[in-house]
This record gives sequence, structure tokens and C-alpha cells, in this order.
Amino acid sequence: MQNEIEEILNRVASGELSPADAQRQLQSFVSGEYDTEFFVDFNRHQRCLFPEVIYGAGKSLDQLDQIIACFFEREHPIFVTRIQPDIAEQLLQRYPRLQYHPLARTLRWGGMEPYGHMDVAVLCAGTSDLNVAYETTETLTFLGINHRLISDVGVAGIHRLFKRKDEFLPAQVIIVIAGMEGALPSVVAGLVSQPVIAVPTSVGYGTSLHGFTPLMAMLTSCASGVTVVNIDNGFGAACAAHRIVSQLAVAKNDSSGRSPCPGE
Repeated sequence: MQNEIEEILNRVASGELSPADAQRQLQSFVSGEYDTEFFVDFNRHQRCLFPEVIYGAGKSLDQLDQIIACFFEREHPIFVTRIQPDIAEQLLQRYPRLQYHPLARTLRWGGMEPYGHMDVAVLCAGTSDLNVAYETTETLTFLGINHRLISDVGVAGIHRLFKRKDEFLPAQVIIVIAGMEGALPSVVAGLVSQPVIAVPTSVGYGTSLHGFTPLMAMLTSCASGVTVVNIDNGFGAACAAHRIVSQLAVAKNDSSGRSPCPGE
């Protein structure tokens, strides 16, 4: 698709094609399914190297049913985040091929072809943060990225982190998930050279302010270059890691012909 777009633009530049004709041709590259309530973006993979994902919160059973049916008709990979348990159970009855992860609150079918030797480490400060960690790992699985979850390594027992250092040092990207005061990402970022993506969680008492305290701590980290996503946003952290890993793969000529699987 990129070569075809470039050819159209070159023809406009040379005067062979009018801007109006070019606009009509470029619109043909926008592929999707229209409904009065949704428009599925089936070309997202070509633009962003990952397919559209369905945000489940706030959508009714009927809306999700229609959208998922549209994905299955195209044999397009399916990933639903923040799905309510009762709605998930009903969708599983209708679409038994879907895989449900209750802690991650995700539904998944298919996914992207695996990246070669690209790895992401997911460090989770406490067991109470695991729902965010599982949303992260389920997203990484869908995106075809090898990953390792290392849990219960928070700063209250910092020796636990050091004992498992050899497990996360080989990773290309490190995602660090923490609530309370949110100190763990700064500690990790001071130990490694890889990109560190910090995820504040809403875990904690009183003045943790449902995640705002760790969010502010991570944004003001003394360890330079820490990337911070929104509170409890394991999905966003995994997508940020994917953008880094995909560009590493491109740089290593490791991404030619890569597409979602089962196919788009």
C-alpha cells in the first residue's frame, strides 16, 4: 500500500494526476465496516503495524456482538480490553473461539505474527498490581511480542528485584508497573540502558489518590528518559513497547511481510 500511495503522490507532483483524482484514489485505501454506531478500521495495521483493538468498557452486549462478528467475517485478529465479566461470558457462548482472561479483563482471538528475538520484560511491584500486569502481557501476546512477567519485586523488598536482575536485563524494553508511591520505575531506570515504560496503578491507601501519587512520582523521576502512561493502562504500555520493538525490527530488516495472523 505504501508503494501505491507513493506512486500516486509522484504522479501528482509530475502533473500526471490532479489533486482531486488523487484524493479519490487515496480514499480507496480506507477500508472498514460502517454502521450507525461504529466504523471498524481494518487498515490500521498498514499504518501503525498493529490492528485495531476494541475498547470494551461502555459498550453494550449488542454493540460488541456486532463489532466482533464483523471482525470474524474478515478473519481479522480480535482483542477486546476492559470487558465486563457478565458480557464476556455471553460473548464466549456466542464466539467460543475467543479466549477470556478474567484478571486482565480481555478477550482475544488470533494475533500478530511473532517478532524474532525481540523481548519485553514486565516488572510488577506487588501482587495487587497483577490485573494491570496481565492486561499488559495479554496485549503483548496479541501483538506477537515475547515477554517475561516478573512479579512481586517492589521497593519494600528491593533485594527481590536484584535477585532477578538477570531475568530482565536481556530485554529490549522494560515495562514497570507500580502503585503506592510509584518508586520502582525510577530504581529500574537507574540500573539499565533500555527504554523503561512506567505504569502507575490505582493500588494504595488514602494519599496515593487512586494512582495520581505514583503517576506524579513517575513523571518527576530523577532517572532520565522514563516514559509514563496513564493510570492502570497496561494496554497503553504494551502498545508503547510495540512501537519501540517494531522499529528495532525494521532497523534490523526483520519485519518484511509481517501481518496479523490469522491473516489480514
